[in-house]
Amino acid sequence: MPTAKRLITAEDLYRVELPSDVRLSPDGRYIIYKVQRVEKKTEKKYSNLWLVSTQAAAPRQFTHGDQADSSPRWSPDGSQIAFLSNRADKEKPAQIYLIPFSGGEARKLTDIQGEIGELSWSPDGKKLLCTVRKTDKEELEREKDEQKKKLGVVARHYDRVFYKLDGYGYLPHERTHLWLVDVRTGKGKQLTDHPVWDEQTPTFSPDGKRIAFLSNHALDPDLDPDAVNLFVMPATDGGGKDGNPKKIKTPEGSKIQPSFSPEGKWIAYFGQEGKGLGYKNFGLWIVLADGSKPAKNLTEKYDLHTLAGVINDCGSPEQMPPTWSNDGKRLYFQVAIHGSSVLKSISVSGEDLKDVIGEGGVVGSFSLDRAQSSVAYFYGQMDDPGQVYIHEIGNGSTRHLTRLNRGLLDGVDLGKVEEAWFKGPDGNELQGWIVFPPKFNPKKKYPSIMEIHGGPLTQYGKFFMHEFSYLASKGFVVYFSNPRGGRGYGEEHAKAIWGAWGQADYVDLMAWADFMAKKPYIDTRRMGVTGGSYGGYMTVWLIGHTERFKAAVTQRCVSNFVSEWGSSDFNWTFEYEVDAEPPFKDFKKWWELSPIAYIGNAKTPTLVIHNEGDLRCPIEQSEQVFVALKRLGVDTEFVRFPDEFHGLSRTGRTDRRIARLNHISRWFEKYLV
Repeated sequence: MPTAKRLITAEDLYRVELPSDVRLSPDGRYIIYKVQRVEKKTEKKYSNLWLVSTQAAAPRQFTHGDQADSSPRWSPDGSQIAFLSNRADKEKPAQIYLIPFSGGEARKLTDIQGEIGELSWSPDGKKLLCTVRKTDKEELEREKDEQKKKLGVVARHYDRVFYKLDGYGYLPHERTHLWLVDVRTGKGKQLTDHPVWDEQTPTFSPDGKRIAFLSNHALDPDLDPDAVNLFVMPATDGGGKDGNPKKIKTPEGSKIQPSFSPEGKWIAYFGQEGKGLGYKNFGLWIVLADGSKPAKNLTEKYDLHTLAGVINDCGSPEQMPPTWSNDGKRLYFQVAIHGSSVLKSISVSGEDLKDVIGEGGVVGSFSLDRAQSSVAYFYGQMDDPGQVYIHEIGNGSTRHLTRLNRGLLDGVDLGKVEEAWFKGPDGNELQGWIVFPPKFNPKKKYPSIMEIHGGPLTQYGKFFMHEFSYLASKGFVVYFSNPRGGRGYGEEHAKAIWGAWGQADYVDLMAWADFMAKKPYIDTRRMGVTGGSYGGYMTVWLIGHTERFKAAVTQRCVSNFVSEWGSSDFNWTFEYEVDAEPPFKDFKKWWELSPIAYIGNAKTPTLVIHNEGDLRCPIEQSEQVFVALKRLGVDTEFVRFPDEFHGLSRTGRTDRRIARLNHISRWFEKYLV
């Protein structure tokens, strides 16, 4: 008889391994990728590089040791791999290493005093292009003096608006610039240098003579964050010191990831048109590399959002740049749609849109071989945090080459998942999913938990969520959906709550709760609700507008837009989301969109969870909710996690992630079971 499967536990997070950075060798025979693991004793996260043959041989570990190896990049001839690693000094930023594909020790190439990122090879394999943010002089001086190092920072002094970033901390004064590194000597050359401008996502032209990159050259980029422009400069020049990059005229708006066509005539990129219009789709654009004609949005008429975002709590899909076909006639790109991240291709005329990898899961990092006969890619699914796959473009066949986490998940009963489409209050089509408890009995009545995603400009979907399976294992029916305000269902769906949080999204969520309440297995007297970030906002909004739910858990919430303005790392740009003048000019609207304005109506027992290092939604947002509920006599508790940024549930220290899950399940068991 087969062995009975056990229930998933919070502690299983220690066993989950996360793949990413999937890169196919130029000859199409091997795939290199990164795998992250957690060491339970120290709570540290380590990552190493792995190799797998596309001929279905067993994967093998390529680098070893307790360090963070990342960003593996094949040389153009496939003979060696460049990557970043902190193996030499785990207290300092990673350096570039080279390792022969045939085997041998990795060679440390650089000794740059700064943070290296966005690594790529020159077409001739002689140089590496990267971004570098040099270490501040004050930090370097402090590192040289043991006593000063022990005492730490005395004071931080800023004259810019964006001076902190969640997940990073307080920003250095140095900006991010372009560097070239000689592969033979390891000598680095800084190409750009400006005290205010950052350069991002550089890429070589196919002949190696030019570099395209993105930069914001506004007088004060912090006060005009969408003024991102495309630039091209000679690869031998220095932009800020020795040369002047040429700005390629493109529509104003946010842009990411430029990519040259094979003959170097065109540049493709992803971008939005307009400033302060975050609800707009990111489209796939092309523009002549000399800027002689207007840029063209190839995907506009299809109403597609050409990014890869799908929420989960075990890794995230990597966003890849547009990838050109060898003949320059087509482009490959990711699209967020209906809870999936798919891989599509389109002709440069904007016609003949095709699916390469269709709906059903999440395509993350992908790369094609030199002949473009196959594509290797990361693929996550509802019951799988992700594997490495290979897809043959000619015959359409697909194979998975790894079995990461299957030793864990094959022995666990995750419960059944059911997809549901339902009508919103305005006749709008909405999509959701239901996670049933293991050994679900349709004749029984179950307590339930509605999960609300953050963002809001993202989507839940067909990606493994440990949290949902864990709560289902505790006997709850867990259900989640994509109400208006998120991605994956067209621009109008995303735009619906722009300047109007708590309106169309609220009625959509209530329609979802109504839909579930009609299910014979749902006990309508035992319905709970939880969410984080924007989902925490909606949880607080719900308890101030309805008594539908018997218990709630709000996590890292936004509760008061007035005090969120200027205190978040997003600081003043919440004006875009609220679609209003600053609160000192239009207090009324900011207050009316704040859940704390309605907290006096709350009667729902509510657990409040927040992270003390949260720079996106400062902890005072939850402090206000907790104190208000206490003042009202509503049953509440406050759980605070020290030293954690906004993303604790996804990237935080594992013991704290486990404690968070246990607190959530404890609260719902108290009121719903």
